[in-house]
Amino acid sequence: MDAREVALLALNDCQRQGGWSDTVLKKRLASAGLNSRDGALTTQLCFGVLQNQLLLDFYLSRFSNLPLKRMEGKVVEALRLGAYQMLFLDKVPHSAAVNVSVELTRKHCKNPRAAGMTNGILRSLERNLEQLPAIPQTDPACYLSTLYSHPEWLVRELLAALGSEETARLLAANNGRVPITAMANTVKITVEELAKSLEEEGAAVQFHPWLADCLILERTGDLSRLAAFQEGLFYVQDPASKLAALALDPKPGMKVLDCCAAPGGKSFACAIQMEGKGEVLSCDLHPHKKKLIQAGASRLGLTNITPMTADGKVFCPDWENTFDRVLVDAPCSGLGVIRKKPDIRYKDPASLDGLPGVQRAILDNAARYVRPGGVLVYSTCTLLCRENEEVALGFLTAHPQYRMEGFPLPECVGDARRGMLTLWPHRQGTDGFFICKFRKEE
Repeated sequence: MDAREVALLALNDCQRQGGWSDTVLKKRLASAGLNSRDGALTTQLCFGVLQNQLLLDFYLSRFSNLPLKRMEGKVVEALRLGAYQMLFLDKVPHSAAVNVSVELTRKHCKNPRAAGMTNGILRSLERNLEQLPAIPQTDPACYLSTLYSHPEWLVRELLAALGSEETARLLAANNGRVPITAMANTVKITVEELAKSLEEEGAAVQFHPWLADCLILERTGDLSRLAAFQEGLFYVQDPASKLAALALDPKPGMKVLDCCAAPGGKSFACAIQMEGKGEVLSCDLHPHKKKLIQAGASRLGLTNITPMTADGKVFCPDWENTFDRVLVDAPCSGLGVIRKKPDIRYKDPASLDGLPGVQRAILDNAARYVRPGGVLVYSTCTLLCRENEEVALGFLTAHPQYRMEGFPLPECVGDARRGMLTLWPHRQGTDGFFICKFRKEE
């Protein structure tokens, strides 16, 4: 089984089973046993198709007499794979892209005529690559939705918030390459020593331009095979997530609660900021994620983290007024991490309607755990105002004992003196992320 076949099957799994692409792809790659080079190609193909799906479908539909929605699922994915390679990959000969898609269709599809149809559609596309059909521009939202393969409802919300030029920049950034950012475990090693260690293992290393103790990595191969990873010298985290932990500002010896912690990155950041002293109670609703947090903490040697299973919406009387710092990184739509999970953009928007209620319930409950004078931080990895500013301001109205408090940031990142900050992929180069800091009165 080669890279393109694994990509086809992974894409079909995503469509048929509704699974998230990163999880589905990991399973397919593990079962296929591809080498690192072919594994990287499979990932590029799978993510590339998902990132550009609406655009690919727009072009394919112009060269097909049969609507894509009436075709067998694997036929559609084979067509998308062929079109993606012709439109976006310079090193793949067009004839090879067509031929492989035809063979995949012949091997995996039930309709005996599917291979011929795939060949005809992709050959027509190939002949017209220099004069592709124009995307209608009468409606800016429809145009940007097709060009950047984001759902129209989301594009309209972004246009209202950002305007057309900046929305286009954001959508392009969502389809771009995501750098690997490694946070040094400064309990064990300095960032300079970590950089040297990783370079000795063959990785390309750069210091992050505005975040301390953070490295940008390339040419790492499988991160888990690096000695520096196995020895717990670093963990992978987006800079935006690290900023949430910095806003919380945990000190050595404090008692910290991370309410929605899995997979544990912010708990790790807090424990390291606390120099391994004090206690971080790292909670998640799902029991299997407790093991995930514990495994990460054990690898990093962070013995001041205690993972446990708990529902953030359910009050625990023993915790009332006992924590110096409480972090609520709430369940959200995830629309700020489209760069890493491209299929999140295709979620049914109706399924997101109840999220602000869940977020407020967790935030209201967590507020009871903060001791007088303590800090509560609310964060999400989404860009929707109704999950961010509206939740935070609603909480503040309902809880007069809290006030927003500003937190310091590198000047190039933004101004959080009001106590709220939204980070954007096209502005800061991070995940889309929201952070709000509250202080409880003494």
